Amino acid sequence: MTAREEERALVTQIEGHLLLAATREEGRRAAARAADRMGWLTDSQRADLEGQFLIEYLALSRTSWHRTAERGEELRQEYEQRYRNLRQRLMAGFLLACALWAAATLISLSS
Repeated sequence: MTAREEERALVTQIEGHLLLAATREEGRRAAARAADRMGWLTDSQRADLEGQFLIEYLALSRTSWHRTAERGEELRQEYEQRYRNLRQRLMAGFLLACALWAAATLISLSS
């Protein structure tokens, strides 16, 4: 692995950790807001509710990230195929234009 690839891998890892930390904090805040609406909960019930809420929030976020990554991969493959098709058509058009130009040149030289 080159130094550039190692740097990119490290940056990706750091981004992942930051994203996870931000998501955990969002989950904690959402859990606290939900528990605040239920003023009758005891402290232990509140802690249990917040813990379960956070677990569900993280699982939902993980599922969403996986779906987004899968869709991104699907789109990447689709656009790569379209790019290959476009490149083939452009090359065919260029070769046809070259053949027509060569034929026209030969006809004009033979006259």
